[in-house]
Order: sequence, then C-alpha cells, then structure tokens
Amino acid sequence: MSNTQPAITFEEIRALVRNLPGPDLDAGTAALQRERQLTKPAGALGRLEEIAQWMATWQGQHPAEVRRPRVAVFAGNHGVAARGVSAYPAAVTAQMVQNFQNGGAAVNQLCEVADADLRVYELDLDTPTADFTEGPAMGEEDCCQAMAYGMMAVETGVQLLALGEMGIGNSTAAAALCHALFGGEAKDWTGRGTGVDDEGLARKVAAVEAGLAANPQAKDDPFEALRCFGGYELAAIAGAILAARMARVPVLLDGYACTAAAAVLFKADRRALDHCMVAHRSVEPGHDHLLAAIGKEPLLDLGMRLGEGSGAALAINIVKSACACHAGMATFADAGVSTRGV
Repeated sequence: MSNTQPAITFEEIRALVRNLPGPDLDAGTAALQRERQLTKPAGALGRLEEIAQWMATWQGQHPAEVRRPRVAVFAGNHGVAARGVSAYPAAVTAQMVQNFQNGGAAVNQLCEVADADLRVYELDLDTPTADFTEGPAMGEEDCCQAMAYGMMAVETGVQLLALGEMGIGNSTAAAALCHALFGGEAKDWTGRGTGVDDEGLARKVAAVEAGLAANPQAKDDPFEALRCFGGYELAAIAGAILAARMARVPVLLDGYACTAAAAVLFKADRRALDHCMVAHRSVEPGHDHLLAAIGKEPLLDLGMRLGEGSGAALAINIVKSACACHAGMATFADAGVSTRGV
C-alpha cells in the first residue's frame, strides 16, 4: 500500500466501533405507522415492508430515498493465491478491473439497470498481501490504511451503498478469516470459489489450516484476524461499512468474501451491522454458516457466486421497489377503501 492516506490505528478504529450512531427510532416508527395505513393487508408485501422501515431507520428520514445508490467494488491481490487455491491466476484481478472500467462485466449491466453509480477502487494490485500461511497477510499500518481508503467510498449524497470485491484468492482469505472469527473446522468454511477441482479444494483447506497455525493471535481479536488473513480489498470493505454507519447510509453486502469482511465488525460489536442487509446467499458453503453466525437472512438466493458486487447491485432494485411502494401507495383514508377485515 502507498502512504497517501492519513494515519489511523486499530485503537482509533475500535473507538469508532464503540461510538457508532444508533438507529433513528422516530424515522423507523413513522415508517411503521404509515405501513399500517397502506391499501393492503398487514404484512402482505413481506420483506418489502421490512426493507422500507430499515431504510428509514438508518437513513434517519421518512420516507427513505434511493435516488442516488452507489456500487463500490474494491480490488486487491492475495499472496496465498500463489499456492494454487484459485482456478485463475492472480493477473485476472487487474484484467477484471479493466473489464469493469470498459463496461464489460456483469456488475456494469446490473448497475445500468439499477441506475446506480459504479465506482471501482484498486488497492495496489502490483503488490499482493503476504502469504498468510507463513505469517500475517498485512501489517497493522497497511490494514488500517486500506480501511481508511475504503471509507472514501462514502461521499455526500450517496443514499444506499452496495459493496463488492474482486481479488483472485479471496474466497480462501474469507474462509480463513471466518475460521478465525467463528471457529469450527477449516473445511466448513472452504468451498470451490472460482470452480477449483478436488485437488484445488484440498489445497484451499490446507492453506486455511496452515494460516490458523501460523497466526494463532488471529483468534483473539477480530481486527487481528483481518490483518492476518484479509486482503486489502476486504479491509477496505470493512472501512466502507464503518463510514456508511457514521454517515447514515444503509449498506447492501454482496456474497461470501464481502460478508466475511463485514463479520470483522460484527465480532467487534454485534450491533455494527444493523445498518447492513446481505443481498444474496452465495453457493459457497461457508456463506450459509456465516449468515447463521451473524444472524442475517439474505434478500436473494439465486445460486450466484460471481462476486464483483453483482448480487448487491441486483438487490438495489428490490430496495427501490420497497421504498417506492411505501412512499407511493395510497392509504386507506386517501383511497376511500374500507379497513374492515384488514
């Protein structure tokens, strides 16, 4: 990492986590009261009702607005990729970033459909993290610098932030991170990622096991776990989530790697992800375990495992639809519809 970002330490980040703003209960209550008056049976819109109230609660305004959503994709490279844990070489990270910039990736198309602003943030792709099977992936300064860089994605005017990542080898990093945070067996957290064969899967499991053996301190502190196993892009995601909370911007998390980065904050404070929803359930088996551990039910379950923020971008239109129904539907009184039996 370069030295262009202001210095920040784990202790300062812990202080931020201790002082996170809470929900705006007045806005949430206003949303709940309006929901009860809309021309439909109670609960008939299912999770759309929950989403509308969640948006108001964490934006701190009623009704919530989603005119300016942003998709932020962070890209970084991993030293552990040299151990053959991916079906693709590390050079693909930079190639995919170029594809994003040229408008040729799935996330580009999904952002166009959602009318979302796509930003791609590269984190020193020429310098991967260290191989975590031999020691920590990052020093504290580099990890904190990446978190500070991620915070820059939260700019004035952004009303919803959808987060994603690109980094060859990062499903292995996510597995090691979750293993350190939540325990269990390495194989429980490790899947085929980009589509590795049985031998590749065995190499991934072995790398996760070796990583925990080389970094025993990672089990004792979530930010140490992030430093030891996360990539720069995963640290940046954690920073973006923190900045979004401070700025009252609700967050959509993408799949396994993105949720693993978020889980660092959950382990630091169980309320730290209350302003976040998980956009979709990845087919990576570790994602199921992780969702159970952090108590999140994803919005979508479409068998996706692409990454790059694709699931989060797709879910933006669900959030838009929820807010549109909430703000635009008539009340029983407005429409002159009887409430008897509703």
